[in-house]
Amino acid sequence: MARMHRPETLDEVAALLASTEDAMVYGGGTAIQILRKQGILFTDDFIDISRIPGLHDITVTDEYVTVGAMVSVREMEQDPRIRSAIPLASAAYSRVANPRVRNTASVAGNIAHGDYRLDPPTSLLVLDATVIITSIRGTRELPIREFFVDFQATDVAEDEMISAIRIPTQQQHRSAGRFMKFSSLSANDWPCASVAALATEHSGSLTVQLGLGALAPTSVYLSLTVDPTVGDQEIIEAALDLANSAIDPIADVRGGVEYKARIGRVIVEDAVRSVLKEVPRA
Repeated sequence: MARMHRPETLDEVAALLASTEDAMVYGGGTAIQILRKQGILFTDDFIDISRIPGLHDITVTDEYVTVGAMVSVREMEQDPRIRSAIPLASAAYSRVANPRVRNTASVAGNIAHGDYRLDPPTSLLVLDATVIITSIRGTRELPIREFFVDFQATDVAEDEMISAIRIPTQQQHRSAGRFMKFSSLSANDWPCASVAALATEHSGSLTVQLGLGALAPTSVYLSLTVDPTVGDQEIIEAALDLANSAIDPIADVRGGVEYKARIGRVIVEDAVRSVLKEVPRA
């Protein structure tokens, strides 16, 4: 029989995770419901973190946006502070499933299971986000680029929980971002392929960063730095070469390996072409 624990502090959550075998943190619950239906979730102990102070908070400074674990995907899509400070992340969160799911799902729950098809991690990767993780040992900070370690596996231990995500503000005066997603079954379905692209001009160089979703067993981060005077087509071809080396799709009902790889190359090209047109260059 399922048991729901309802702690009121982070310390209580940490103690429960350390003392309860196979306990799972319960936030929005959307991912947990899917795992239960698939028959791959076997725990009976759930820790509801909805009452924990601070986990619903969004804090914005000139340098960072910090979002608590229980901030909803819908808030990431619609909050004007998010849209202004990190528009690329807002765009990615806006494409998650449908409004009903986005109103329920939390930012921590969205990444907690390391699903390679997720939309938001593509933007979090290029924006160099940090995952804040809590346990009885205290708090540690993990770069999102080190968070996804294998197929549906993260660097979060069984006695740890994600308490927040910190995202650097987007350098809009010298950058341009674009999120693109292709769904082969329906607009609300998992993507067949997705990509976040961010181009930034700084100190005489142009950096193009890519986050790939659904195109490999984990979310993938790639980066390319070039002379900003190089022609756009040359940069696009270099980005495609880089993406080709990382694209390793998993066949499923949304498409075979060759189909997904082809779609992935198309949206990488489109996203890079778009940001190169928009990024200001000295």
